[in-house]
Amino acid sequence: MHDFAPVGQVIGRLSIVLGASMLLPALVDLIDGSENWLAFVLSGFLTLAGGQALIFANSGGERRGLKRPQAFLLTTIVWVILPLFGCLPFIIGAPGVGFTDAYFEAMSGLTTTGSTVFSALDEAPRGMLLWRALLQWYGGVGIIVVAIVFLPVLKIGGMQFFRSESFDLGGDILPRATAIAGQLAWIYIALTVACMLSYSAAGMSAFDALCHAMTTLATGGLANYDDSFASFDPVVHYVAVIFMWAAALPFLNFIQITRGRARPLLTDPQVQAFLGIIAVTAAVLVTWQVAADDRDFEPALRAALFNVTSVITGTGYATEDYGAWGGMPAGIFFILALIGGCTGSTSCSAKVFRYQVLFAALSVQIRRIHSPHGVYPLRYQGRPIEPEVVSSIMGFFFVFFTALSVWTILLSMIGLDTLTAISGSVSALANLGPGLGPVIGPTGNFAGLPDVAKWLLALGMVLGRLEFLSVMVLFMPSFWQR
Repeated sequence: MHDFAPVGQVIGRLSIVLGASMLLPALVDLIDGSENWLAFVLSGFLTLAGGQALIFANSGGERRGLKRPQAFLLTTIVWVILPLFGCLPFIIGAPGVGFTDAYFEAMSGLTTTGSTVFSALDEAPRGMLLWRALLQWYGGVGIIVVAIVFLPVLKIGGMQFFRSESFDLGGDILPRATAIAGQLAWIYIALTVACMLSYSAAGMSAFDALCHAMTTLATGGLANYDDSFASFDPVVHYVAVIFMWAAALPFLNFIQITRGRARPLLTDPQVQAFLGIIAVTAAVLVTWQVAADDRDFEPALRAALFNVTSVITGTGYATEDYGAWGGMPAGIFFILALIGGCTGSTSCSAKVFRYQVLFAALSVQIRRIHSPHGVYPLRYQGRPIEPEVVSSIMGFFFVFFTALSVWTILLSMIGLDTLTAISGSVSALANLGPGLGPVIGPTGNFAGLPDVAKWLLALGMVLGRLEFLSVMVLFMPSFWQR
């Protein structure tokens, strides 16, 4: 068997950070005079105790380093255990919330999915709203580290293409991961502060600006109000669009910008494709609204730009029920959910890069059929793409769409209608947040679903967030052999 003590050490330390963070919403509720502060203090104590117990039980693990097998286990188990601690404030402090709903909400937060079982958010204690935002904020920076540090090393879904000498982790993953995480954290914090100040300048209250800045940069989408961003002035919608774009761009490019190199961001083909998709689909939907619904241009532009950005980045905010715009717009939103943002960002789903490589490989194959004796190198960003990368991406897409089919069938067997089953599967596996239809659409939530469906969707959130293959490898018997 492998030595998994280093994994326990890392999870223990992360649990301590999570437990200490519970004091922040406790302080907010104490200032507000809400008795809910006691729930956060008790939850924080239990989480700190649990984290310390994990560190004690795995003493010495920090000296042995984190190798490839441990990295596989860590990338999965951390997203399973931390929601167990993260859901404690919901169980203790939210009346009538059972373990299933609490775990679902915490999992949705940490995976930055944004699906919620809570309603009446307008009257919820501010500490609870802050905790939901904190969960997503931590999940956002966590998934950037996983995407930039771990997935390239583990060669998941073609991510090895982004492994370079400057981010080559060699044998021991943990020290280099810590260094990269530090750089990313400062950029993440700076963008969050900039977003918060921009929201405040646009008219949000200081508390709303803080919470929504955290969920915007995490592309998580948990809002402080039942009607999401419809509660805010139009200028706030445009601010949100800008920072959702920023959160969906490759964070490696932000690191390069801090080093005085802005050109890679401007010339990155996935950035160009990502913004191009938004521009084209928004233009189509603006035309649709103006022509079909006789809507004024500016409200149509704002609604299309905001909701297209929210869906493709997987943020999940909404300014209105875009599912009611008609069949064609609903189809566009469904496709956007399957695309996602850029690699190495907080956004979700398959990512633009993989589609670009897949289309490039298809183009090469067609040309080879037409001219068998020609030489057609497969390149991306001027670099050759190895066959291993293409096969990894094809494997990812096979698993992704197979999982969508399986989840849809299982949710249908539980009793969900077809639209809810399909869009719910996409919502979980693409970490989107809201689905389509009156039940789980932008104006609904997931509270009314059966508990079995909630557990199935929570499992889907983990699979989708960790890009499937890194979880599936744990079920191979050979993994557990030395």
